[in-house]
Amino acid sequence: MSALPKDAKDVWAILPMQVALLPQVLEIERRAYEFPWTETIFKDCLKSGYSAWVLAGDDGRLAGYALMSMAVDEAHVLNLCIDPFQQRRGFGLKLLKHLMKIARAAQASIVLLEVRKSNKAALKLYEGIGFARIGVRKAYYPAAGGREDALVLGFDIL
Repeated sequence: MSALPKDAKDVWAILPMQVALLPQVLEIERRAYEFPWTETIFKDCLKSGYSAWVLAGDDGRLAGYALMSMAVDEAHVLNLCIDPFQQRRGFGLKLLKHLMKIARAAQASIVLLEVRKSNKAALKLYEGIGFARIGVRKAYYPAAGGREDALVLGFDIL
């Protein structure tokens, strides 16, 4: 039994992303990225049936979200974002493991993603659970000084 009262602990759950949650998702997106996705992009992902999830506290606030597409035997992490105010609490790993579980259940053989070459924290997370660098997409991301390369990472599930 915990010595902490219930209200002293944060309780977080992974839930399906819904259109009604997009205002909170967009707030996080704008805080986290210099070049954020638009509401239209998120709506298109939901309309397309992509695997879309939020990490929600028992008080309704969101700590982060993740989106993944799946086709044939390939899963592609499109966006995994944790609110800058909630980072370094294991939430990114929690969402990533959730996506990996879904990819396995869908019998994907590989999970792919792109990450900014400069995003050392994300690289540490991905490589820490076994993603490997498999390529580079030159000038993939917009950046303040022009464009930034993306590292392409892959995780073989089988």
